[in-house]
Amino acid sequence: MDRALYIGMTGASATLKAQTAVSHNLANVGTVGFKAELLKQEAVQVEGPGFETRFNALIADGGFDASQGPSQTTGNQLDIALVEDRWLAVQDAAGQEAYTRAGDLKLTSLGQLVTSGGLPVLGEGGPIALPPHQSLTIGGDGTLSIVPQGQGPETVATVGRLKIVDGSGDALTRGLDGLFRAAPGREVLPAAGGVLTSGTLEGSNVNAAEALVQMISLSRQFEMQVKVIKTAEENARAASTLLRMS
Repeated sequence: MDRALYIGMTGASATLKAQTAVSHNLANVGTVGFKAELLKQEAVQVEGPGFETRFNALIADGGFDASQGPSQTTGNQLDIALVEDRWLAVQDAAGQEAYTRAGDLKLTSLGQLVTSGGLPVLGEGGPIALPPHQSLTIGGDGTLSIVPQGQGPETVATVGRLKIVDGSGDALTRGLDGLFRAAPGREVLPAAGGVLTSGTLEGSNVNAAEALVQMISLSRQFEMQVKVIKTAEENARAASTLLRMS
Protein backbone atom coordinates (compact mmCIF):
# COMPACT_ATOMS: atom_id res chain seq x y z
CA MET A 1 0.00 0.00 0.00
CA ASP A 2 2.82 2.38 0.89
CA ARG A 3 4.45 1.50 -2.41
CA ALA A 4 1.28 2.39 -4.34
CA LEU A 5 1.07 5.73 -2.52
CA TYR A 6 4.69 6.48 -3.27
CA ILE A 7 4.36 5.65 -6.96
CA GLY A 8 1.18 7.71 -7.29
CA MET A 9 2.67 10.67 -5.41
CA THR A 10 5.94 10.83 -7.36
CA GLY A 11 4.11 10.42 -10.66
CA ALA A 12 1.58 13.15 -9.85
CA SER A 13 4.35 15.53 -8.78
CA ALA A 14 6.25 14.98 -12.05
CA THR A 15 3.05 15.43 -14.07
CA LEU A 16 2.32 18.77 -12.40
CA LYS A 17 5.80 20.05 -13.29
CA ALA A 18 5.35 18.93 -16.89
CA GLN A 19 1.95 20.64 -16.98
CA THR A 20 3.58 23.88 -15.81
CA ALA A 21 6.05 23.78 -18.71
CA VAL A 22 3.32 23.07 -21.27
CA SER A 23 1.20 25.92 -19.87
CA HIS A 24 4.18 28.26 -20.14
CA ASN A 25 4.71 27.27 -23.77
CA LEU A 26 1.04 27.70 -24.58
CA ALA A 27 0.98 31.15 -22.98
CA ASN A 28 3.80 32.22 -25.31
CA VAL A 29 2.30 31.10 -28.62
CA GLY A 30 2.12 34.75 -29.67
CA THR A 31 5.48 35.87 -28.25
CA VAL A 32 8.00 37.05 -30.85
CA GLY A 33 11.02 34.75 -31.13
CA PHE A 34 9.92 32.46 -28.28
CA LYS A 35 11.52 29.02 -28.11
CA ALA A 36 9.49 26.17 -26.63
CA GLU A 37 10.67 24.76 -23.32
CA LEU A 38 11.59 21.08 -23.34
CA LEU A 39 11.50 18.71 -20.38
CA LYS A 40 12.94 15.28 -19.75
CA GLN A 41 11.95 12.72 -17.14
CA GLU A 42 14.64 11.01 -15.11
CA ALA A 43 14.55 8.12 -12.64
CA VAL A 44 16.72 9.05 -9.64
CA GLN A 45 17.56 6.60 -6.87
CA VAL A 46 16.37 7.66 -3.42
CA GLU A 47 19.35 7.94 -1.08
CA GLY A 48 19.28 6.86 2.55
CA PRO A 49 18.28 3.73 4.46
CA GLY A 50 15.90 1.37 2.70
CA PHE A 51 15.74 -0.80 -0.37
CA GLU A 52 18.00 0.03 -3.30
CA THR A 53 15.03 -0.37 -5.62
CA ARG A 54 13.51 2.95 -4.48
CA PHE A 55 13.53 5.46 -7.33
CA ASN A 56 11.90 8.83 -7.72
CA ALA A 57 10.54 10.24 -10.99
CA LEU A 58 11.93 13.73 -11.55
CA ILE A 59 11.25 16.26 -14.29
CA ALA A 60 14.50 17.95 -15.37
CA ASP A 61 15.20 20.84 -17.67
CA GLY A 62 15.58 19.48 -21.18
CA GLY A 63 16.69 22.76 -22.72
CA PHE A 64 14.70 24.42 -25.47
CA ASP A 65 13.51 23.78 -29.00
CA ALA A 66 15.90 25.79 -31.19
CA SER A 67 13.94 25.27 -34.42
CA GLN A 68 12.95 28.28 -36.49
CA GLY A 69 9.56 29.83 -35.86
CA PRO A 70 7.26 31.09 -38.65
CA SER A 71 8.20 34.41 -40.26
CA GLN A 72 5.85 37.32 -40.88
CA THR A 73 6.60 40.31 -43.09
CA THR A 74 5.83 43.61 -41.34
CA GLY A 75 7.59 46.20 -43.48
CA ASN A 76 8.90 47.91 -40.34
CA GLN A 77 12.63 48.55 -40.69
CA LEU A 78 13.10 48.05 -36.95
CA ASP A 79 11.73 44.50 -37.13
CA ILE A 80 14.35 41.83 -37.75
CA ALA A 81 14.21 38.05 -38.12
CA LEU A 82 17.46 36.26 -37.35
CA VAL A 83 18.58 33.26 -39.37
CA GLU A 84 18.78 29.91 -37.62
CA ASP A 85 21.24 29.65 -34.71
CA ARG A 86 21.89 33.39 -34.67
CA TRP A 87 21.09 35.45 -31.56
CA LEU A 88 20.88 39.16 -30.83
CA ALA A 89 23.02 40.45 -27.96
CA VAL A 90 21.25 42.64 -25.37
CA GLN A 91 22.03 44.04 -21.93
CA ASP A 92 20.06 42.38 -19.13
CA ALA A 93 18.73 44.05 -15.97
CA ALA A 94 22.06 43.40 -14.22
CA GLY A 95 24.06 45.07 -16.98
CA GLN A 96 25.42 41.78 -18.31
CA GLU A 97 25.36 40.47 -21.86
CA ALA A 98 22.49 38.14 -22.74
CA TYR A 99 20.88 36.90 -25.95
CA THR A 100 17.41 36.84 -27.49
CA ARG A 101 15.67 36.15 -30.80
CA ALA A 102 12.94 38.72 -30.22
CA GLY A 103 13.53 41.09 -33.11
CA ASP A 104 10.78 43.67 -32.54
CA LEU A 105 13.14 46.57 -31.82
CA LYS A 106 12.26 50.16 -30.89
CA LEU A 107 13.95 53.54 -30.61
CA THR A 108 13.63 55.60 -27.42
CA SER A 109 13.21 59.36 -27.43
CA LEU A 110 16.96 59.61 -26.80
CA GLY A 111 17.79 57.50 -29.85
CA GLN A 112 18.70 54.33 -27.92
CA LEU A 113 17.89 51.06 -29.67
CA VAL A 114 16.03 48.69 -27.33
CA THR A 115 13.95 45.52 -27.45
CA SER A 116 10.18 45.59 -27.00
CA GLY A 117 10.85 44.85 -23.32
CA GLY A 118 13.12 47.90 -22.97
CA LEU A 119 16.47 46.07 -22.88
CA PRO A 120 19.35 47.94 -24.58
CA VAL A 121 20.51 46.32 -27.81
CA LEU A 122 24.26 45.82 -27.97
CA GLY A 123 26.58 46.68 -30.81
CA GLU A 124 30.25 45.88 -31.19
CA GLY A 125 31.12 48.67 -28.74
CA GLY A 126 28.25 48.48 -26.26
CA PRO A 127 24.63 49.72 -26.18
CA ILE A 128 23.57 51.30 -29.47
CA ALA A 129 22.44 54.95 -29.60
CA LEU A 130 21.63 56.55 -32.94
CA PRO A 131 22.04 60.25 -33.82
CA PRO A 132 19.03 62.19 -35.17
CA HIS A 133 18.08 60.77 -38.56
CA GLN A 134 15.27 60.72 -41.05
CA SER A 135 15.65 57.10 -42.16
CA LEU A 136 17.26 53.92 -40.83
CA THR A 137 18.26 50.75 -42.65
CA ILE A 138 19.41 47.49 -41.06
CA GLY A 139 21.51 45.42 -43.45
CA GLY A 140 21.55 41.64 -43.68
CA ASP A 141 24.85 41.55 -41.78
CA GLY A 142 23.43 43.71 -38.96
CA THR A 143 24.93 46.98 -40.19
CA LEU A 144 23.00 50.12 -39.17
CA SER A 145 22.88 52.85 -41.81
CA ILE A 146 21.12 56.21 -41.50
CA VAL A 147 20.38 59.29 -43.53
CA PRO A 148 21.13 62.19 -41.14
CA GLN A 149 18.29 64.52 -40.33
CA GLY A 150 17.86 67.23 -42.96
CA GLN A 151 20.21 65.51 -45.45
CA GLY A 152 19.63 63.79 -48.78
CA PRO A 153 19.87 60.05 -49.51
CA GLU A 154 23.39 60.51 -50.91
CA THR A 155 24.64 61.22 -47.36
CA VAL A 156 23.83 57.75 -46.03
CA ALA A 157 26.27 56.79 -43.27
CA THR A 158 27.05 53.61 -41.36
CA VAL A 159 26.73 54.22 -37.63
CA GLY A 160 27.18 50.78 -36.12
CA ARG A 161 26.43 47.09 -36.29
CA LEU A 162 24.22 44.84 -34.22
CA LYS A 163 26.10 42.27 -32.18
CA ILE A 164 24.91 38.92 -33.48
CA VAL A 165 26.39 35.70 -32.09
CA ASP A 166 26.42 32.04 -33.09
CA GLY A 167 24.30 30.06 -30.61
CA SER A 168 24.24 26.71 -32.39
CA GLY A 169 24.12 23.39 -30.58
CA ASP A 170 24.05 23.54 -26.80
CA ALA A 171 25.99 26.80 -26.59
CA LEU A 172 23.18 28.65 -24.77
CA THR A 173 20.96 28.08 -21.76
CA ARG A 174 17.77 29.93 -20.85
CA GLY A 175 17.54 31.89 -17.60
CA LEU A 176 14.54 32.57 -15.40
CA ASP A 177 14.13 35.99 -17.06
CA GLY A 178 13.61 34.34 -20.45
CA LEU A 179 16.97 35.52 -21.80
CA PHE A 180 19.70 33.18 -22.99
CA ARG A 181 23.32 33.10 -21.88
CA ALA A 182 26.43 31.10 -22.65
CA ALA A 183 26.29 27.60 -21.17
CA PRO A 184 28.93 26.73 -18.55
CA GLY A 185 32.23 26.03 -20.25
CA ARG A 186 31.01 27.27 -23.62
CA GLU A 187 32.15 30.34 -25.55
CA VAL A 188 29.73 32.29 -27.73
CA LEU A 189 31.41 33.75 -30.81
CA PRO A 190 30.29 36.63 -33.06
CA ALA A 191 28.55 35.60 -36.28
CA ALA A 192 29.53 37.00 -39.67
CA GLY A 193 27.85 37.21 -43.05
CA GLY A 194 24.10 37.29 -43.60
CA VAL A 195 22.55 36.98 -40.15
CA LEU A 196 19.11 38.59 -40.43
CA THR A 197 16.27 39.84 -42.59
CA SER A 198 14.85 43.28 -41.86
CA GLY A 199 11.17 44.13 -42.10
CA THR A 200 10.30 40.64 -40.87
CA LEU A 201 9.54 39.05 -37.49
CA GLU A 202 10.02 35.47 -36.32
CA GLY A 203 7.08 34.13 -34.35
CA SER A 204 6.99 31.56 -31.56
CA ASN A 205 7.89 28.00 -32.53
CA VAL A 206 5.27 26.55 -30.15
CA ASN A 207 2.70 24.37 -31.91
CA ALA A 208 -0.55 25.43 -30.23
CA ALA A 209 -2.54 22.34 -31.25
CA GLU A 210 0.20 19.98 -30.10
CA ALA A 211 0.55 21.82 -26.78
CA LEU A 212 -3.21 21.63 -26.16
CA VAL A 213 -3.25 17.87 -26.83
CA GLN A 214 -0.28 17.43 -24.50
CA MET A 215 -2.03 19.45 -21.79
CA ILE A 216 -5.17 17.30 -22.01
CA SER A 217 -3.07 14.12 -21.90
CA LEU A 218 -1.18 15.31 -18.82
CA SER A 219 -4.45 16.29 -17.13
CA ARG A 220 -5.89 12.81 -17.61
CA GLN A 221 -2.62 11.28 -16.46
CA PHE A 222 -2.73 13.37 -13.27
CA GLU A 223 -6.33 12.27 -12.60
CA MET A 224 -5.28 8.61 -12.87
CA GLN A 225 -2.38 9.13 -10.47
CA VAL A 226 -4.62 10.86 -7.92
CA LYS A 227 -7.07 7.98 -8.26
CA VAL A 228 -4.26 5.55 -7.40
CA ILE A 229 -3.55 7.56 -4.23
CA LYS A 230 -7.23 7.60 -3.24
CA THR A 231 -7.60 3.85 -3.89
CA ALA A 232 -4.55 3.13 -1.73
CA GLU A 233 -6.08 5.26 1.05
CA GLU A 234 -9.42 3.42 0.82
CA ASN A 235 -7.64 0.06 0.95
CA ALA A 236 -5.71 1.19 4.04
CA ARG A 237 -8.94 2.19 5.79
CA ALA A 238 -10.58 -1.12 4.89
CA ALA A 239 -7.58 -3.03 6.27
CA SER A 240 -7.71 -1.01 9.52
CA THR A 241 -11.42 -1.80 9.89
CA LEU A 242 -10.78 -5.52 9.46
CA LEU A 243 -8.04 -5.40 12.10
CA ARG A 244 -10.35 -3.69 14.59
CA MET A 245 -13.08 -6.28 13.95
CA SER A 246 -10.66 -9.13 14.55
